[in-house]
Amino acid sequence: MWNMSFSAPHVIDAQVLTQVPAGLRRKVPSEWAQANKPGHVVDCFIEGPCFDRQGNLYLTDIPHGRIFRVTPELSWQAVAETGGWPNGIAVHRDGTLWVADYRRGLLRVDPASGAVDTILGHRNSESFKGLNDLVFDRNGDLYFTDQGQTGLHDPTGRVYRLRSSGQLDLLIGNAPSPNGVALDVEQKVLFVAVTRGNAIWRAPLLADGSVSKVGAFRTFFGTSGPDGLCVDQDNRLVVAHASLGGAFVLDARGEVTHFVRSPNGSTVTNAAFRPGTSTLVMTESQTGSVLQAELPAPGAPLFSHA
Repeated sequence: MWNMSFSAPHVIDAQVLTQVPAGLRRKVPSEWAQANKPGHVVDCFIEGPCFDRQGNLYLTDIPHGRIFRVTPELSWQAVAETGGWPNGIAVHRDGTLWVADYRRGLLRVDPASGAVDTILGHRNSESFKGLNDLVFDRNGDLYFTDQGQTGLHDPTGRVYRLRSSGQLDLLIGNAPSPNGVALDVEQKVLFVAVTRGNAIWRAPLLADGSVSKVGAFRTFFGTSGPDGLCVDQDNRLVVAHASLGGAFVLDARGEVTHFVRSPNGSTVTNAAFRPGTSTLVMTESQTGSVLQAELPAPGAPLFSHA
C-alpha cells in the first residue's frame, strides 16, 4: 500500500534589505488608496521586483505611479512616472522595462531617460480590466494578467500572451483575480496566482500554444491570496502571499517545502531571484520594505539575462 507522508515546511527567516527612503514617500491622498485602502494615506506601495544585468533592482510604487531603481549599493532613485498605477515589471533583453499598468495597459519604460511609451493600451477596441503582472518566455513572448476588480463574484479575469510577432492570444478568460504569473523551467506550464480564489492555477501549454486542462495546483487561505510568483532552477515555485506574512515554496507536486517569513508586515506581494544566485528578494508593501533570504537553489534563467 502506498503511503504519503507530509512534513512541516522548513521556515526561512527573511531580513530587511532596504526600505523606501523618507524622501521618496509621498504622504498625500491618492485615488488608488481611496479605492484599495479607504481611510488611509498610503505613502508608498511597492511591487514588481526585477533585476537588470547590472544588478539594479527595479520596483513600482502603485499609488503614485512611479518606477524606482535600487542600485547594488542600495541607493534609491525614481526613474520614471507612468501616469497610471504600475504593478509588475519584466526586463526585456534590450534593457527596457515592460510594465503592467492597471490604468494604462502594457507600457515600456526606458530606464536611462525615464521615457514611457504604450505597447498595448487595449485589446481590439476593448479596454483592459486592469493589468497586473507579466513574464517573458525564452522566445520573447510575453504572458500577462488582466485582473481588474474581478473575484469570486465576477470570475472574468484574463490571461494573455503577446507573441513577439505582435499576435495577442487570450489563454484564460474566467479567473477570479489573476495576479502573478510564471513559467516552469521547461516553458511547458504556465502558473497563475488567482488571488481571490486563493489558489495557484496550473495551465499546461500545448504545442500549438493553447492551454488545456487548467487546474488548481495549490490552494491557500487568508483574507487576501497568492500574489507574485517566481521559479527556481529546480522547478520549485515561490508564491508570495499578500496576507500570510511571507512566501511559500512549492515542489513539483504542489507541496510546501519552505516558508520564507517576513520580519515585519504581512503584505508580501511579490518575489524575484537575484540573477545567478539563490538570493530571493520580496516586497513587503505595507511597510515599503524589500526583504531578502537565501533559498535552496538559484532562480531559473530569465529572458532578459539570456
